Amino acid sequence: MVMDESSKDSLRDPSGEDAGDRSGARDSLLLMSDLRVGDATTTVRVRNLSAGGLMAEYQQGLDVGTEVECDLRGVGVVRGRVAWSAAGRIGIAFDRQIDPKLARKPVGTGAKPNMVVAPKYTPRT
Repeated sequence: MVMDESSKDSLRDPSGEDAGDRSGARDSLLLMSDLRVGDATTTVRVRNLSAGGLMAEYQQGLDVGTEVECDLRGVGVVRGRVAWSAAGRIGIAFDRQIDPKLARKPVGTGAKPNMVVAPKYTPRT
């Protein structure tokens, strides 16, 4: 997808950085997220996450510049705009920077056992 300068300007965050710049570090993962577009909310699979945006599977496609909200585990609701849309995936540029490591919190929260019991070994005779 080729972006003209006016499209790039709409993706700049308030700090003046280019949110369409994809040279930042991205973290590959599989994370489910609620994506809100207008009044509709759907669950999407997030495949890449960085401080400035994400890539998610979204079969319907969206127009570049569409305002969206993502509810990311460990991060919360983040507002942004669609930066690109192609082949069942969309790229979202966030309105603010996030800490993507917060989305990787441990899944298991159960208690750990106090002792480990070794299996009983009976030699064959």
